[in-house]
Amino acid sequence: MFKPEKIIIEEKALQYQMGKNLYERFRKENIEIVIQKRANMDYSCENKAERYKEGKKTLILAVKKGNKFESCKPSADFQLPLVSGCSGMCEYCYLNTRMGDKPYIKVYVNNNEIIKNAVDISKEREKTSFEASAFSDPIPVEPYTNSLRDTINAFKDYNNIEFRFVTKYTDVDSLLSVGNKRTTIRFSLNPDHIIRKYEHLTPGLEERLKASEKILMAGYKLGFIIAPVFIYTEYRSDYTDLIKKIQSIYTGEKIELEIISHRFTEKGRETTLEIFPNTKVPLSEIDRKYKFGQFGYGKYVYKDEEIKKMKEYFRGEIERFLPSAEIKYII
Repeated sequence: MFKPEKIIIEEKALQYQMGKNLYERFRKENIEIVIQKRANMDYSCENKAERYKEGKKTLILAVKKGNKFESCKPSADFQLPLVSGCSGMCEYCYLNTRMGDKPYIKVYVNNNEIIKNAVDISKEREKTSFEASAFSDPIPVEPYTNSLRDTINAFKDYNNIEFRFVTKYTDVDSLLSVGNKRTTIRFSLNPDHIIRKYEHLTPGLEERLKASEKILMAGYKLGFIIAPVFIYTEYRSDYTDLIKKIQSIYTGEKIELEIISHRFTEKGRETTLEIFPNTKVPLSEIDRKYKFGQFGYGKYVYKDEEIKKMKEYFRGEIERFLPSAEIKYII
């Protein structure tokens, strides 16, 4: 369970029940609390790597402004901003591009307003899907906020709403009593040696698979994101072993799969090298293709021929070992 060492609270957050409850909880636990008119992270050091570590131990309680929801293709129609940031320290993390200078975890205490706005938008559409982990992993703070549980409960009454989020974490027990087939919970997976090498402060592969079994038994739709896929000499055998591990637990089950190849931005690379100067994450643009992305900035992706071969490989192995799985996309 994520245990913050510092809490920063936006003054207005104390007007909401979640803000009040968390303030009292952390006060009793003797965790450092700072209340500000506008919640901003004040670092105690200048070194970027140390600031990153400090931010990862900091939780901000804030109020989400406005009622606009950003697009979240290809995962869902819209982002559902309940949380931003993540307590993990993955060396390749895509959040380093947009949140490299803001590594802290922020929760929005007006979750009921956010959920209501989502419901209102869905009333104007035949079908609407929301993604709660576009810029976060919401599970580490769920024991404090119950925002995911509240959202799942609220969306149960609307047959035209689908809800999705992805996690690397295993603290899912509070969600097991509210299972809903219109909610898809996905687990981010990689071969275990990649998890150990790059995905610091996260559970191992076997722990994630055990948590995913709980989710399936609780009545949720289950999915896996295999990402980021690194292309190297032995990658086929390593990822086949991973697919076979999924097969050993989910034979015959209907699951969703999303496959995402490794990519990086110039800013993300710069941030990663500052935080992890000895990283072995492949960050050379020589073997990559530059591609302009949907969020207004470019990224370095594997070249077309490599992506084509990767897609053929994954489609073949999934058809062989997980024939009932639905492939959402391979990119």
